[in-house]
Amino acid sequence: MDNGVQLMQGACILVLGVIVFVLECLNYKRGVMKMAKYTPEDVKRRVREEDVKFIRLQFTDIFGTLKNVSITSDQLDKALNNQCMFDGSSIEGFVRIEESDMYLRPDPNTFAVFPWRSQSDRVARMICDVYNPDGTPFEGDPRYVLKKTLKEAADMGYTLNAGPECEFFLFQVDTNGEPTTVTHDNAGYFDLGPVDLGENARRDMCLMLEEMGFEIEASHHEVARGQHEIDFKYADALETADNIMTFKLAVKTIAHQHGLHASFMPKPIAGIAGSGMHTNQSLSCNGVNAFYDPQDKLALSGIAYSYIAGIMKHIKAMTALTNPLVNSYKRLVSGYEAPVYIAWSAKNRSPLIRIPATRGVGTRIELRNPDPACNPYLALAAMLAAGLDGIRNKLQPAESVEANIYKMDPETRAKLGIDSLPGDLHEAIKELQGSELMRRTLGEHVFDRYIEAKLLEWEEYKTMVHQWEIEQYLTRY
Repeated sequence: MDNGVQLMQGACILVLGVIVFVLECLNYKRGVMKMAKYTPEDVKRRVREEDVKFIRLQFTDIFGTLKNVSITSDQLDKALNNQCMFDGSSIEGFVRIEESDMYLRPDPNTFAVFPWRSQSDRVARMICDVYNPDGTPFEGDPRYVLKKTLKEAADMGYTLNAGPECEFFLFQVDTNGEPTTVTHDNAGYFDLGPVDLGENARRDMCLMLEEMGFEIEASHHEVARGQHEIDFKYADALETADNIMTFKLAVKTIAHQHGLHASFMPKPIAGIAGSGMHTNQSLSCNGVNAFYDPQDKLALSGIAYSYIAGIMKHIKAMTALTNPLVNSYKRLVSGYEAPVYIAWSAKNRSPLIRIPATRGVGTRIELRNPDPACNPYLALAAMLAAGLDGIRNKLQPAESVEANIYKMDPETRAKLGIDSLPGDLHEAIKELQGSELMRRTLGEHVFDRYIEAKLLEWEEYKTMVHQWEIEQYLTRY
């Protein structure tokens, strides 16, 4: 019997070992192993083994536009030794021409090979931090702004996890290859092909993203015709911001390969829903979800309530960052499921903040106003700074609103103390200008240049004559 038991135990151990090995292989193949930290030597080894010819050193300007300096694999040692220099005066919102020299410091853990390139012409990328010639971080680097805010959270004992829900449109292109606003389908929410003609493109996007280390949780057709959503698993805030930038690049690239144009413009077509980027957030403390308290009636902790209150207190100033375009405010109107009113709820989707039903490790808040045109580094930094301010000052939110706010009259909203988000970009910028918290969070460099550029954008918009005006007034007057 003893021998039989031992043999059975040995067999079980062997089977378990095989299962673990297979799971590890599958995880590696799907990119989950990306969580492991890469060293510069790991990067060099992968470049050799995968015969990578070019490496793009990527960074982001203050408006969320992805930039890059491309080097050959022969220059990899130089890049990993932080010796790659570029002209910062050529990047909008960075520095003046007299202070132009800047250095890129690649983050080895962001190394990824672009799976859509041919095997004979392999291209990889690393996301970089921007540094001054004296070796100090450049305060105008959006990635540094987020890192700085994450350090504040860490000093308080917290880590921010975030998960975005990125929506986008797929449009047809004309005979010259230029994008149109003609959608490729007439499908609706969760529809399937052949009605959803973007299904093949969306499938390839998911496959390519998985090869780059994303864990895709869901993908589907959204409410509006030609509109899609791909959700990937949450991560710590810095990785999430990096992932959002990679996501947008991959989606646009794969759409182009399918003869389509992918747009993250918030409201490209009047009369139908726009594209949002609902952002799920939670704080962890020593690996435990700090938003969860099973003793509370909503199973939310005091930390969660204070975080919600901080977001609501600063949301007007934050909106210029989470909704950065003139066009953003054409999405933030009643009737298309986008939030307009500053309130929170655990039961309906009309307020600004929703509490999804999941509890325990999945307890989180969902901020519903951000759109995918935002700079994710600045937007996440602003959200976290606002939430931490609520925690520091032990703020408490107003009562949750369970009724449909869209159907309330102004008197009812006023009685409940429900305020509104800024109505346009100019109003949002004015709110940002008056926020000392956002000034400290962004730093003087980003704060001043961002506001200056957005005020110019607003002035240019005001002076333009738009098609609506032509149609309304040209023949009438």
